[in-house]
Amino acid sequence: MQQLLDLLLQYSPLTIQQVELIRSKTEIRKLKAGAYFSEAGKTADEVGFVAEGIFRICYYSKDGNEVTRYFIDENNFLVDLNSYTYQIPSSEYIQAITDVELVVFKRKDLTDIANTIVGWDKITNQITTKAFLDKVNRISPMLAEDATTRYKNFLDQFPKLALRIPLSYLASYLGITQQSLSRIRKNLS
Repeated sequence: MQQLLDLLLQYSPLTIQQVELIRSKTEIRKLKAGAYFSEAGKTADEVGFVAEGIFRICYYSKDGNEVTRYFIDENNFLVDLNSYTYQIPSSEYIQAITDVELVVFKRKDLTDIANTIVGWDKITNQITTKAFLDKVNRISPMLAEDATTRYKNFLDQFPKLALRIPLSYLASYLGITQQSLSRIRKNLS
């Protein structure tokens, strides 16, 4: 919980009463590796903050292949924003790939916080904008790179994350087969 409060305080000062309100409107949830925070076909009604662990955002392609779009680790928010915002069924899955601990806000509780804390919308807009820019900056360069360069850049940007993600998910994220990733890793070592 303290990680969440520290992040929020980077965007705006909060009073003791506001901090207590936030604490009262959250739930600490633990999920085992493989469990889903959100699933395709269901409408997202919660926002999570990752205190510990890693999630992946994935979907199934038209030919039935599982595709990992990106990873979310500690100190980041977790939500299918399109599903949550527009109250439509999600087209992707949010799956824990390690054991995780989350701070979870239900929609109703976030609404209560927004109606009580002046400037809450500004805080959430800044956090959402930063997350969107981080995602774009992470994905855009990959479009023009070969597989070895994508893997090297991933290692450079996320050295600790690379050690915690199963190879099959990392290969899917990089857009290559697990065998190709193994070959690239062997050639680089």
